[in-house]
This record gives sequence, C-alpha cells and structure tokens, in this order.
Amino acid sequence: MIDWGHWHNEPYLTGGLILAGWLYAIVAGPLRSRLAPGQPYPFAKAVWFYSALVLFYLAVGSPLDQVGERFLLSAHMIQHEVIMYPAPLMILLGLPAWMIDPVLVRLNRTLAGRFLVRPFTCGLLAVSVISLWHMPFLYEWTLQDKVTHVAEHLMFFAVSLLYWWPIASPSRLFPVPGFAIRVLYIIGTEVGMIPVCAYIVFSSEVLYPTYEYAPRIIGGFSPADDQLVAGILMKVVGMAVSLGALGAVFYKWQKRSELATG
Repeated sequence: MIDWGHWHNEPYLTGGLILAGWLYAIVAGPLRSRLAPGQPYPFAKAVWFYSALVLFYLAVGSPLDQVGERFLLSAHMIQHEVIMYPAPLMILLGLPAWMIDPVLVRLNRTLAGRFLVRPFTCGLLAVSVISLWHMPFLYEWTLQDKVTHVAEHLMFFAVSLLYWWPIASPSRLFPVPGFAIRVLYIIGTEVGMIPVCAYIVFSSEVLYPTYEYAPRIIGGFSPADDQLVAGILMKVVGMAVSLGALGAVFYKWQKRSELATG
C-alpha cells in the first residue's frame, strides 16, 4: 500500500533542484554587477523562482508520485498538471530579462532559434509532446521504467516552458507577441488539447494496464472511474488555465488601450 512517509531524495532530483537554485543565487548575486550593473537584487522574482523549485519537488518527490505511479491515473494527472502549468510559469516569472537574455543571444542569431520561440511552434510542440506521451504504449512504458518516466517529466516541463513563453516571456530579445496573437494562441492550444482529453474521457476501455490492475485505495472507485476523472481533470484544469491567461491578456490589453487614449 501507500507509504505516506516516502519522499524521493534521489541525487538527480534533489541535486538538480539544488544546482538550479545555486546557479540562480550566483547569477542574481555575485554576477549581477557584471550582467546588470546597478540593478538591485530581484527579490520578488527570486521568490517566484525558488517557489517553483519547491513546487516541482512537491509534485515529483512527494508521496503524490507514488500514488500516481502505482495506484491512480487521476493522481498522476494532478502531478503532470503541476509540472505543466504553475511550475514553469513561476520559473519564467522568476527570471529577469538581464539574466535570461545573455543565454538567448546565440538563439537569436539563428533562424531555427527564432522559429523555436514563435507562438505556432511553441503551441505545436507543447500539444504534440503532451498528447503523444498519453498514448497507451508510451504512457505504460513510463510507468514500468524509471528512466523513461524521468525523461517524460523533463519533456513535459520543457515544452510547458515553451507553452508559457508567448504568454509570459521575460526576455527582451524574444518578448511576448501582440495581444491579439496571444489571444489566438491561448485559444488554439486549448483546442489542440481536445483530442487527447476526449480520447481519455470517452474511451470504452481502461487504457493503461497499470491502473486497471492496481490495488483499489478508494472504495468503489473503479479503474474506469479513475480514468474518467483523470480525463476530466486534464480538460477542466487546462480550460481554467486558459481562461485565466485570457483574462490576464484582456486586462493588460484594456489597460494599454486606456493609456493610449489618454
């Protein structure tokens, strides 16, 4: 059964998060005078960044990971949504332009690099990667092989950074596009997620054997019920995120219009 006291402390997880936090501290601290002379320590952004690291660890290092891997698809879906939505957004909100732009200079010099951060490319990669990993043979593979599962989570996080880029880019080299494009982008990516959500929700059979034969930890909650809840969570949370993003874009658009008209 579930060991609620089990937390993942593997070196690649805790070490990777500690390394990310250490690099941020070095760049925001001792190296700040070279990269951005006169700029104060980005305290508010640092809070976003370090909170994102904590949230990422809670998603993949807490007992939620065990429940999601071995017992409930719906718990696994919650884990993935934390990796896909709040954690990468908080990372972007935690990066000052002077910190990220020196890394992106070389990207800006290549056509492929500039193409990578265009809204169409960001949306296509995010929707495609997330959808493909939910195909039964790939998803089941991740549940049976730890390395593949780690790779899946890292890919989810990477393409989710791309998903959020046209909405919350911190860069001056690759800024957010115009308001109308952002609106179309958010709607387009939400529409793009409909097929995989519908595939999970309306499937007449349990798609993933691990969950079909897993011990039931909630009485009366069948594998089919679990899969239905997971698919609904995937769509409802995605829609809530999209509506929130649209609300933020329209609010900023309205504010810009008010300033322009005096």
